[in-house]
Formats: sequence, C-alpha cells, structure tokens
Amino acid sequence: MKRIIVLIYLLIAILSFSSCSPNPGITKNAIVVLGDSQKFTKKDVKAAADCIMKKFKDFDGCNLKKLWYDEEYSNMHVGDYMLYGRGAVNGIDEGNVIALLSDFYVDKTGGDGGFNPDSDYTNWNWVLIRENKTAKWRVEEWGY
Repeated sequence: MKRIIVLIYLLIAILSFSSCSPNPGITKNAIVVLGDSQKFTKKDVKAAADCIMKKFKDFDGCNLKKLWYDEEYSNMHVGDYMLYGRGAVNGIDEGNVIALLSDFYVDKTGGDGGFNPDSDYTNWNWVLIRENKTAKWRVEEWGY
C-alpha cells in the first residue's frame, strides 16, 4: 500500500513539473507604446497588446523588450494579411484585424528551439483578429 501511495505522489510530481514551462517568456519590463489610431479605440489597441503579452509567456527563454502599435504599419500589414494571408480565406472583416510590432531577446537556451540563441529579434510582427467589435482579440499569427 505504501508503495502505491509513493508511486501516486511521484506520478503527480512528474506531471506537475512537465506541465510547467521551464523558462516562460518575460514581459514585465517591456516598454509598451500604443500610438494613436483612427481605426481602433485606445481600449481596443490596449486589449490587443495585452493579448500579445499573454501569448508571449509561451515564448520560453525570451524577454520582451518593446511592444508597439503604429497605425501606418498596421494598415499595410493588415492589407497583406487580407490579400495573401489567412484573411483571404477566413472571412474576417478587415476592421477586426490589427497588427503590432515587438522587439525581444532570446537567451542562450534559444527559447523553444525555434530561435537563434543569445540574439535579438526586432520588428517582430503580430497579427490579431476578433470575430466582431465586441469580441476578444486572439493572436492569429506572428513572425517576420
């Protein structure tokens, strides 16, 4: 009986450690600059930034340095997304798509293996969508 109890505790410990990210993305010191927008309210842009901050925690071994919204860039990238990206096929209204940029550092572990170790990524692009004007943003894609 003792053996079974010890095995159960050991299994629980292993599962709890395996479900935790060993080195989650860091966002606490990020500089966030939310420029003016003719398309979105300040609340909309902030909600999009908050969504990215939450998603960034999945970027193991990475440290977010800066996150910003620039309407001119966003409009250009949203246009590309609507013509050549998933926006061309998913039926989303262009008014419910926003793009932001970020800079971040990847530590010596190289994050999850998809990044170059000990390097900076600049002008990293984030595209977010929402179903309608009152829905929450969700990160649709990211990268260069």
